[in-house]
Amino acid sequence: MSKIYSERSSALAAKELLADAVVCDLTLPWEEDLPSAARAGVWDRYRTAGFTFVSLTVADDVNWIRDTVPYIKSLSRLIERASDRYAFVRTTADILGAKRDGRLALGFHFQGTNPFQGRLEMVQAYYDLGVRHALLAYNQRNLVGDGCHERTDGGLSRYGIALIAEMNRVGILVDCSHSGYRTTMEAMEASSKPCIFSHSDARSLIDHERNISDEQICAAAKTGGVIGINGIGFMLDATGQATTESMLRHIDHVANLVGPQHIALGLDFVIDDRHMQAVYQANKALMYPNGYPTPPWQYLPPEGLESLVELLLSHGYLEADVRGILGENFLRVAGEVWR
Repeated sequence: MSKIYSERSSALAAKELLADAVVCDLTLPWEEDLPSAARAGVWDRYRTAGFTFVSLTVADDVNWIRDTVPYIKSLSRLIERASDRYAFVRTTADILGAKRDGRLALGFHFQGTNPFQGRLEMVQAYYDLGVRHALLAYNQRNLVGDGCHERTDGGLSRYGIALIAEMNRVGILVDCSHSGYRTTMEAMEASSKPCIFSHSDARSLIDHERNISDEQICAAAKTGGVIGINGIGFMLDATGQATTESMLRHIDHVANLVGPQHIALGLDFVIDDRHMQAVYQANKALMYPNGYPTPPWQYLPPEGLESLVELLLSHGYLEADVRGILGENFLRVAGEVWR
């Protein structure tokens, strides 16, 4: 039987829980073209808010090897130079160690597979550079398969099947966010390891092509994976508002389908509205064709974490389940895949 907290007691319990919980955000966009002024202080905001680990998007489907590798190396050096506050992680043990030290753990991922440039040997190369998950196709078709906004739903290519096998072997998590329905279903069938949706919400609640169906949610859970709940307003709520209440509705939906052990957080917090507006205007015809209001959009910021925990506790979630949602579920999955 879950413990029901009053408003006052849930606030106190949230503070106490966050003091020692491992909290993971699977998606923070951090591409090379982000203005340097917008980056200032963002990692410290996450650390102050109670996050333990944040995975940074270091490349998208617009990036190739020639720009991705130098950027990863420069970002790694930046993290290492600030090792008193941040820890560059390669294993789940590194995340736990950063928690003990009071540092923010940082890792890398791709939003797309074009950075591999059709070369399977790059999977190992990028793993060695610290990349730990990669989504298959960002909205549009690429060498692996169709994205969620493609006019077709063609599924995985032969290369896509081979790439997933190599990601399984090397230890990079297969991420299905942004990818087409058939692409994701075939990927989860082909993968021998747990698959994730790093930052996706429930399409049963908000009928947006970027959200995922109940069938996709169940398939991810069947692999042993997790769904990272996205914090973008128009994917959470018909009003476009990003609130902890709207996030709770999506968490509840996934929990009722597959259990809280398959839920994580992937806020996808955009740090620069003007940059997002420029990206949107340059790509809206192909990359953002359906259901995207003109930016600025609403996002749940890292500072919303404590309020979300209070809400989960006051709505009857067990503390063990809240700890799982905050980070332990992802650590379990990462521990099964990362080498």
